[in-house]
Amino acid sequence: MAKNTYRQDENLEEPFDVRHLLRASGYIKKHIKQMMLAITLSGIGGAFGYLAPMIVQRALDEAIPDKNKVMLFTLVGILVGVYTVSVIFTTVRSRIMVNVSQDIIYDIRKDLFAHLQELPFQYYDDRPHGKILIRVVNYVNSVSDMLSNGLINIVLEAFNLLFIIVFMFMVDVQLALVVLCGVPFLAAFLFWIKNRQRKAWQAVSNKNSNLNAYLQENIVGARITQIFAREDENAEIFEGLSEECRGAWHTAVKYSNMVWPGIDSISVCVRAAIFIFGLVIFGQGNKSLGTIVAISSYASYFWQPIMNLGNIFNNFINNIAYLERIFETIDEPVTVKDADDATVLPSINGKVTFEDVCFSYDEKKPVLNHVSFTVNPGESVALVGPTGAGKSTIVNLISRFYNVGTGRVLIDDTDISKVTLKSLRSQMGIMMQDSFIFSGTIEDNIRYGKLDATEEEIIQASKIVCAHDFIDNMPGKYQTEVRERGSMLSQGQKQLISFARTLLSDPAILILDEATSSIDVQTEKALQTGLNAMLKGRTSFIIAHRLSTIRNCDKIMYIDDGGIVESGTHDELMAKKGYYYKLYTAQLDEVG
Repeated sequence: MAKNTYRQDENLEEPFDVRHLLRASGYIKKHIKQMMLAITLSGIGGAFGYLAPMIVQRALDEAIPDKNKVMLFTLVGILVGVYTVSVIFTTVRSRIMVNVSQDIIYDIRKDLFAHLQELPFQYYDDRPHGKILIRVVNYVNSVSDMLSNGLINIVLEAFNLLFIIVFMFMVDVQLALVVLCGVPFLAAFLFWIKNRQRKAWQAVSNKNSNLNAYLQENIVGARITQIFAREDENAEIFEGLSEECRGAWHTAVKYSNMVWPGIDSISVCVRAAIFIFGLVIFGQGNKSLGTIVAISSYASYFWQPIMNLGNIFNNFINNIAYLERIFETIDEPVTVKDADDATVLPSINGKVTFEDVCFSYDEKKPVLNHVSFTVNPGESVALVGPTGAGKSTIVNLISRFYNVGTGRVLIDDTDISKVTLKSLRSQMGIMMQDSFIFSGTIEDNIRYGKLDATEEEIIQASKIVCAHDFIDNMPGKYQTEVRERGSMLSQGQKQLISFARTLLSDPAILILDEATSSIDVQTEKALQTGLNAMLKGRTSFIIAHRLSTIRNCDKIMYIDDGGIVESGTHDELMAKKGYYYKLYTAQLDEVG
């Protein structure tokens, strides 16, 4: 496996595109009343908070020099009051916005997950699952804060800046102008640092995405890692990815840690200028101590809204890119979906027809080339041939997991592209080689395809496929909790549970794709009776590595070179001494 496979950074360096915000407005509209209330509360709280320096000015210039205790205590009481009002309003606003933010996260994730459920196999074939996961979790978290607090904070910080400027000019025009002289220096500094800071944090996001994709795959493939003794090599790759994350993080933090010292330096210079101008240049007793202290306080407030607006701008640049990735996922075309005029497929008999079907996963390499055949209701058909010949592709097209390139697939003479997917797949039972087990109880897993199944039906299905005995010997029997992917079960046990799940759904068409590959020969022989019960009266397609298990099929089709090379019963194909004969006898020699 190439080490660079996981170093495929997403291009998050995107221009600010207001169209993404306009599209996101749909998630904001339903919360607009709460957001307006939050803005109002924050505005009132901020206005009260900015009265504090003016109160301190009066205390220093009037109450203390005049030794007016009543006035001093009154001003202290008012100061406590304005701070209390400011804190209360700000706290209520924060609680409102926490709820709004979580509601937006819920709405976006719900839409994302619903769309991911509908995306075809091809989408998941082409992408690391870890990168999909980071969009659903990390990107949505970041975007939700931008859509809620981010938009509100732009308005609030603009109002805060306006309040501070107005209060400064109310206190003293000349000293207010001294404060504003520091703005060009701050703007130049922020312009220099913010672009570097934004790119650095985007790099952190990319490196975390790569690490997440590699980590997720290695957790799932931990057994394979140990089987092939790949621990050291994988640890080396992980160490490299982690080092890239650490390096990117250190770079980002370096720029972030430069922001406040830079702003503090400018702030200190401006406040020093206030005292110099106030006491020396504008001096001659024209500027009182209270005035200078008040302007100095407002000057310290003045930089915060500007700094916050710079941070919000950077976050918007980053999150617009995240938002684009989210919408990119939501916009991913559902290529396998119900047609606008799709009808419900009625109960089927099980006749399956391929009419001149061509298919390829990409345009460069065709997999099926003008394949035609008919399987009558109740017939069992085995598909054999070399690896990659197209056997699994045929059964995937019957289930319409992919759309055919040209030609048609029909069930009971109905084109399956004209019926709803739910009505089609609900009448099919599909057993894959990789039997997926969900977290939950064994009973939940068996009932997965038929939620209204009774306990007796579940036990009966398990007995037919020889799963009941090992389930009954487990500590919790059918209520035994199994972990993700059934890690506490053997591969054979997982396949038997999947057999029970498939049988319980009572499908009209049954597909077994290497379904007994992980079951030992002795269990398979015992299972054969159950399999015969499953196959009876059902159209079935069987892909099996052990050819001895398909001898009794009504038809065997040898698939190779994009089509059906030969077809017939076991005896007919053995008599021909063609491809099937060579494959069968070669396997007998291996067993012998």
